[in-house]
Amino acid sequence: WACDSGQKLEMFIPFLGKCRPFSGRCCPTCTPKSWDGFYHKHLSSLGFRDAIRVTEEDTRYRGWLVRRVCAFLAVWDWKIPADTPRDLPARICRSKRVRDVTAGRSRVSRGDGKSHCRRCKEKILAILAEIQAPLSLLTLRLCNWFLLKLLNRLFLSVQLHRGQLEMVLRATRTPPSLQPDVPLVFLSTHKSQLDGLLLSFLLFSQGLGVPRVTVGGQVCSPRLRALLARLGGIFLPRRTEQTSSEQDEGLPGAVLATYVEEVLRSQQPLLIFLEEPPIALRLSAAARQWLALVYRAVRDGAVPDVLLVPVGIAYDVVPGGLQREGVQSAQPLGLGNCLWAACRAACQNLGCARVDFAQPFSLQEFVAKNLIQQSCREKPLEELLLPAILGTPGQLDPKKAEFWSPNPVTVASLGPEEEILVTELGLHSLSGEGGDYLILLFLQGIFLSCLMLDFAWLLEEILLRQRDVGFSGQLRALVQHSLTLLASQITLYHLSPVGDILVVPKASAVALKELSHHSAAILPVFAGEAVGACAIHALLMEMLPFLGVTVGPSAIVLSQDELRRKTLELLRLLPPNLLGLQPCKPLDCLSQDIVDKLLLCGLLEAEE
Repeated sequence: WACDSGQKLEMFIPFLGKCRPFSGRCCPTCTPKSWDGFYHKHLSSLGFRDAIRVTEEDTRYRGWLVRRVCAFLAVWDWKIPADTPRDLPARICRSKRVRDVTAGRSRVSRGDGKSHCRRCKEKILAILAEIQAPLSLLTLRLCNWFLLKLLNRLFLSVQLHRGQLEMVLRATRTPPSLQPDVPLVFLSTHKSQLDGLLLSFLLFSQGLGVPRVTVGGQVCSPRLRALLARLGGIFLPRRTEQTSSEQDEGLPGAVLATYVEEVLRSQQPLLIFLEEPPIALRLSAAARQWLALVYRAVRDGAVPDVLLVPVGIAYDVVPGGLQREGVQSAQPLGLGNCLWAACRAACQNLGCARVDFAQPFSLQEFVAKNLIQQSCREKPLEELLLPAILGTPGQLDPKKAEFWSPNPVTVASLGPEEEILVTELGLHSLSGEGGDYLILLFLQGIFLSCLMLDFAWLLEEILLRQRDVGFSGQLRALVQHSLTLLASQITLYHLSPVGDILVVPKASAVALKELSHHSAAILPVFAGEAVGACAIHALLMEMLPFLGVTVGPSAIVLSQDELRRKTLELLRLLPPNLLGLQPCKPLDCLSQDIVDKLLLCGLLEAEE
């Protein structure tokens, strides 16, 4: 790794301390009251901690023997809050929603009333058994102890920001609305099949309770499904996965909605995955259904409010690799397959992982602000022009909802406006989580010395844009660590005459796909400048037939209105998820921001 090219490469990237940007603040436009809640300036300087590093300091005991079994003792001391009430089946049977459905069926069916009630109760219990199972405390502790050992084998560290964790802990103690019994709902990105176990372990180990984790469209074997249910997993009933209206959902949908209300009432944290890997920044059909159930629980008054916590997960190397075609296998995922995949992953170098918790915000406040913005659509054109001129944030265009979700079907009992609200809620969480992580960009080939200089420049540009990165340390060590993780996708050539190392990506499609997946993480950071540059290029191509041969770049004058209009056309052409945009920010204001950035960085000069 020694480089004798003569360039000064001994750069040190410090921990950055108080200068490091604090990512994960909530949207000041849609949730202005929550913007000041649970956050303080000193939280950004608390630094990181390794969540899987357990020592005797994490237990109540000390000594030589404790140091040998500290992981087991620590897991055994973690507090498990109360599960859902024991009379949960009786509560669901007594709920008004379920009684209305069973009463409608009793009018159609013929026979004895007692036998009909008994059959309905058996169906309700069967549906509830499909959704969840009571937590097994012994199984929960043993599996978390095993998971702690497995995570230490898979990763060098799992980083948590202490300030972000403190915000979530404050939310459990003092809700911003000062109302009791406000549950937490975590809205997470989805990178791999390990995410559910990892986040459940982190929330349990940090004193946030045992979450109920929603399981997406992955088909599980009966044994694996039973084990996940005992650990806190909840599933959609089979008959509600294909329904699109309230009439079709029937008894399974009523039982599911009532169960979600009971989970929120019992203060159990709920974890919802918004994506289906490897598709990023797109809401899955299951996520839209779970979000709709949480929204209806607040709308119907089952709980006074819900605090939403966006969560971001990042891996140096995604466990299990990328799913090649993005299509889930029809073969059910079994317990043996999971154990075999864990054994294979334990033999690989997966590097580090990082979990980011964003600032909690109130669902009730988000809905109220969103409904006010939606009411502006029914106003006359004269009343709509003034907010547009003043730059008041608008609303997501219903015609562009197809960009944000793979199947924009209407969720049960939600109208078009409420459907847009649920979509915007998920997209705010996706665009507000996390930062940027360990990334290297490669072209056809690059010298190691140039790569290190470009790495330092790229890091500076990312931090200047108030985006965080998931690494710190000496520059040479960072590049060496990254190249080690990408060993299967690159080839290193030591050039003795030059005294440098040539880094060349392999020509295989799998290697190029892996590298493009890593580089796509920083696309939203520079997407605005890229759109502005494309708008300038488009205007120059239109002016090219009218320009002389001797005209230099400094003699070309562009109209600011034309540049802003061309930028707006490009923003409307591109899907919003590609740019990582928040749906509440109107495109005309974004186009003006892009032009202002080009002026600020010196690429353009303003003239009267």
